[in-house]
Amino acid sequence: MCSPPSGSRIPTRRSDTVVQNEKKRSVFSRPGWWQDLRYLLRGIPQTREHLFSTLNVARRADLVDDDTLQMMRRVIEVSDLQVEQVMVSRGQMVTVDVNQTLEEVLPAIPEAAPSRFPVTDGDKDGVVGILLAKDLLHRQQQSGSNGLPWATVLRPAVFIPESKRLNVLLQEFRDSRNHMAIVVNEYGSVVGLVTIEDVLEQIVGNIEDEHDLDGATGMVLRRGSGFCVIKAMLPVESFNQLYGLNLDPLEYDTMGGLVTGSLGHVPRRGETIKFDQFTAEVLSADSRRPRLLRITLLSADETPAQ
Repeated sequence: MCSPPSGSRIPTRRSDTVVQNEKKRSVFSRPGWWQDLRYLLRGIPQTREHLFSTLNVARRADLVDDDTLQMMRRVIEVSDLQVEQVMVSRGQMVTVDVNQTLEEVLPAIPEAAPSRFPVTDGDKDGVVGILLAKDLLHRQQQSGSNGLPWATVLRPAVFIPESKRLNVLLQEFRDSRNHMAIVVNEYGSVVGLVTIEDVLEQIVGNIEDEHDLDGATGMVLRRGSGFCVIKAMLPVESFNQLYGLNLDPLEYDTMGGLVTGSLGHVPRRGETIKFDQFTAEVLSADSRRPRLLRITLLSADETPAQ
C-alpha cells in the first residue's frame, strides 16, 4: 500500500471519542470545577455553605432552574429573618375601633382590601381582637344592621415579639390556622402586624408591579428634576434629608405610613394625595400596604403660605 505523500493531509471526521474528550476538558477548564468536585465527594452537606454549593452544582447540571434555586435558598435563609424585618409597621396598620358603629365600620371593608383588621380600643396599643370581614358580613346578613353587636364576632388577637424568627412563626401559623399576629416590642407596645402572606413572600419572592424598576435595590429608585420614585418603606427621616424637609419622623416611620395614615385607608394604585410641599402618587400597592410612590415637589406658587 502506498503511503501518502509527505506533507499531505487526509481529511478525517472527528470521532465521537474526540468530541467527548473535548467536553470533558471544557468541564475542567470551567472556573470553580475543583470546588464543585470537592463538595460532591464530601457527600451529605455538613454546613450551610456546603449545602448552597451543592445546590449550585445542581443548577449547573440543569437539575433545577434559576427560580427553583432561588426559592430553595430563600427557604433555608428564612430562618435568619426576624418578624421586625418583614412586618407591616404601626404607621401602615389599618385598624377598626371597637367603639365605632356598624355603619362606620362597614364602609371601611371594601375600601381597605385586607380581609383581616386589628380592632383597637382607643389607640393602636389597645388591640382587643381581630375582625374578619367575612365574619362581619355574615353576621350582618343574618341579623340585619339594626342593633347588631358587631364586636361579638371578633377573634382573639395573637401577640408575638418582634424578634421571633420567621420559620418559627410560619410553623405557628400552620398549627393554629391563624393568619395574622400583632407584633409588640420589649415594652409591650404595638409596633406592627405580620401575616402569613408576609412570611410566604420571603420564600416565593415579591410579585413586582409593572411600574417597578428591575434590579433596583435602594429605596430611591429614580430621581429627576422635581420628582422621585421611591419605595414606600423609605424612612421619613431619609426623605427629609433628601429634600431638606421637616416632616415629623415620630408620627410616621415611613413614607408609606405617612400616605396610609393621611388617606385613612390602604392606598390603591393610582391614588394621589397632596401635602404642603409635595404630592404623592401610589404607583404600586397590594392589599395591605403601598409599595411604590412617585413624589412630585410643588413649586413655590403651589405651596400654601405658612
